[in-house]
Amino acid sequence: MMPVATKLCLIAAAIVGLCGVARAGDDPDLIFRESTRFRLLTPNDKLATYAIDDALVEGVACYYTVPERGGISGALGLVEQTSDVSLACRQYGAIKFKEKFAQGDTVFSERRSLLFKHMQIVRGCDPKRNVLVYMVYMVYTDKLIDGSPKNSTSTVPVQPWGPGADVPRCADFLKG
Repeated sequence: MMPVATKLCLIAAAIVGLCGVARAGDDPDLIFRESTRFRLLTPNDKLATYAIDDALVEGVACYYTVPERGGISGALGLVEQTSDVSLACRQYGAIKFKEKFAQGDTVFSERRSLLFKHMQIVRGCDPKRNVLVYMVYMVYTDKLIDGSPKNSTSTVPVQPWGPGADVPRCADFLKG
């Protein structure tokens, strides 16, 4: 017969597995992790850097770094992750817009706690300067009731890539 604590841990792990991660676009690519706090018998606290490609704007990638808490609750996925996230987006090839988008469209979303907290990366366009603007922030429910003031913004000027390349205007791909 299993001890009650073991049963509870198995139930919690099953719930975490069923909840999964809500995302817009593809899964992020893990670039690397660095330990920030040593823990003797459980996973260390870490900073993890991930990369995502913008699904609607070819030639743009965003890199974000998030803290990942270790310990027993971190290993089981039960810990509330902090809201500290940094973001950097860059042009890595010719920019091509695949379809129109609205200001503030979600590029990527990830669950950061068991119940309520989500991290979101959203996209906008500065038509005057022809610059794509990306912002990362935390949302505490699916309906924005209480967000986090901690956020990060990155910009990508839409520039030619290669000789004689056309430069699309992000304003031409805004909805409305």
